Amino acid sequence: MLIGNVGKDPDVRANDNGKWATFTLATTDRAYTTSKGVQVPERTEWHNIVVSHPGLVGVVEQYVRKGTKLFIEGKIRTRKYTDRSNNERYVTEIYVDNFELLGARPEQTQASAAAPNPNPPFYNQQRSQAPGAPSFDGSGNPAPY
Repeated sequence: MLIGNVGKDPDVRANDNGKWATFTLATTDRAYTTSKGVQVPERTEWHNIVVSHPGLVGVVEQYVRKGTKLFIEGKIRTRKYTDRSNNERYVTEIYVDNFELLGARPEQTQASAAAPNPNPPFYNQQRSQAPGAPSFDGSGNPAPY
């Protein structure tokens, strides 16, 4: 589970296996002072986020932008690849199971002037377990209650 701010607009791509979206998420631990007076500075970690479920990718395309505050639930995965210089590299990614938009609704742009949902919904591959929380089935459509 992560709560943080999106670092860049999602990059949505497609291939024979379907669409997926990737973006970065910054999580920050606040600065504090210990009981002994030691000052611990603020610390920000950057996470690589991957959304591969078809319904969730559509929601990411429509609602998620740089600066959006998100609550994400997912699985951490590390994969190995070979770069152009033939060096083996590793990357750790969070594969999203569900997410929730947090904070105020972002300002609408001309391109996304469709009727917005006044309540940020909870996006989930399965039905949401939270009572009264709108959820989405895998297609990006609201799931029946």
